[in-house]
Amino acid sequence: MLRRTILTRLLSSPSTLPIVYLHRLLSAAAPAVSPNPSFAVEDYLVGTCGLTRAQALKASTKLSHLKSPTNPDAVLAFLAGLNLSSSDVASAVAKDPQLLCANVEKTLAPVVVGLTGHGLSHAEIARFVSLGRTIFRCRSVVSNLPYYMSLFGSIENLVRFLKQSSGLLGCSLEKVVKPNVLFLRKRGLADCEISKLFLSAPRLLSANPERFQAMVASAEGLGVPPGSVMFRHMLQAVTLLSEEKIAAKLESLKNTFSWSDAEVGIALCKAPKVLTKSKESLQSRSKFLISDVGLAPAYIAQRSVMLTYSLDGRIRPPVLCL
Repeated sequence: MLRRTILTRLLSSPSTLPIVYLHRLLSAAAPAVSPNPSFAVEDYLVGTCGLTRAQALKASTKLSHLKSPTNPDAVLAFLAGLNLSSSDVASAVAKDPQLLCANVEKTLAPVVVGLTGHGLSHAEIARFVSLGRTIFRCRSVVSNLPYYMSLFGSIENLVRFLKQSSGLLGCSLEKVVKPNVLFLRKRGLADCEISKLFLSAPRLLSANPERFQAMVASAEGLGVPPGSVMFRHMLQAVTLLSEEKIAAKLESLKNTFSWSDAEVGIALCKAPKVLTKSKESLQSRSKFLISDVGLAPAYIAQRSVMLTYSLDGRIRPPVLCL
């Protein structure tokens, strides 16, 4: 049944796999004949999957229900048929132990067929598997792939994004992702700029649309328009800040550096990361730069990026050498 189902789906795929590869994959996917009564999950993870003892100990807590190597053997055979290296398999299992419990016929094979149908090579499919974190077991990765490929421009960029934020695949494309992208497009951002923004701040793409729009509004309210170079940096800075906290930060900056409203705006436009600095760290920089060194507040505002540097590691040394 397994071989017949996979064969039918592969042969009806827009991009049929080579016959030699097909036979190897189907043969590899055949399950083990009988379970081993002395099966030990942790030992199996180390001896068969290539995990370290520490990795196996951690992964085994999610596989306590496994009493036989039958399904894990079938999964590993299927992955071997995809030409994954032993290190890639070990990485995938360590990140997603329950991959070993996946049904080859109902879950893994359809995903491979779908990804192949979208034009992915075996090597590219292997990269998805090695990402772990349930990505390869997620059926939506197939249906949503064309949109994400179009958004990020290449499989390399998509894999890079998923390495940082695999939770994207659990988000609704229609209710979360597309509304956030459309909102930025309406603000004048081109797709290449949107891609760069989300690659630098992956969590933004899967943010609640209302919260996302509020963050964009906050960034714009602080004087950084969507099309500017510093926009993504400002968005990252306000991600975890409420309107009340932002207002408190602005007031603190005015008091700490004796800045006017305009000077606060200049400072943040040049170095949005200043918003993420603690009150204590900014006060220590203010004391050194204004009280000890004698720099004017307006001078600091124009060069506010210095406030993001380490006081003892980068700010003090060159000044003390003068």
